[in-house]
Amino acid sequence: MSNVRTLDVRVIPPREKHPTIFQTFAALAQGESFVLLNDHDPMPLRYQFEAEHAGEFTWEYLEQGPAVWRVAIGKSAA
Repeated sequence: MSNVRTLDVRVIPPREKHPTIFQTFAALAQGESFVLLNDHDPMPLRYQFEAEHAGEFTWEYLEQGPAVWRVAIGKSAA
């Protein structure tokens, strides 16, 4: 498996979380991904991705709580 970046948003102030996540996503090349680490289910984030990047991203839960959620978020290949 390739070296996948991890973004731990548990240490980021709440108002900066989504902008930081979307900056990380924007920096990905097609086919690349990163792992989001959070302390709750990031479903509102998924809704935001669906609204702003429909068909451009992948979303895979790697761990679903109760203390930690890990989600692989990728930029869809062309």
